[in-house]
Amino acid sequence: MINNSIETFLQSPAFAVIGASSNRAKFGNKVLRCYQQNGKKVYPVNPQEDQIEGLAVIRSVHDLPIDAESISIITPPPVTEKVVEEAIKKGIKNIWMQPGAESDKAIELCKQHHVNVIAGGPCILVTLDYRDH
Repeated sequence: MINNSIETFLQSPAFAVIGASSNRAKFGNKVLRCYQQNGKKVYPVNPQEDQIEGLAVIRSVHDLPIDAESISIITPPPVTEKVVEEAIKKGIKNIWMQPGAESDKAIELCKQHHVNVIAGGPCILVTLDYRDH
């Protein structure tokens, strides 16, 4: 079941990392670089940053281009809930809550709105074979 969800998630034309960070030690940066290493089109989302890993930063989920159908969330659970509400309004099809970002309320919201949700499962860094260099 979870493998089907991951496969569907990875079919998106582009991805977004919510909670992207310019700090290379943080998961918000590693997940962004993981997408880049795998040749995926990715948008960093963070209201406090301008540029991360050479990419222009988008302020919010609301401002994402239409091709970003899948988002990875690396935020504290209360923020994840707000992000999911915004993603549902935006029409995001796939949401991957990285370990530590999950919230029961956010997961339930995804299910209610028929969003493909990955939570409580593997980290994308493991799934896509991330190399830290």
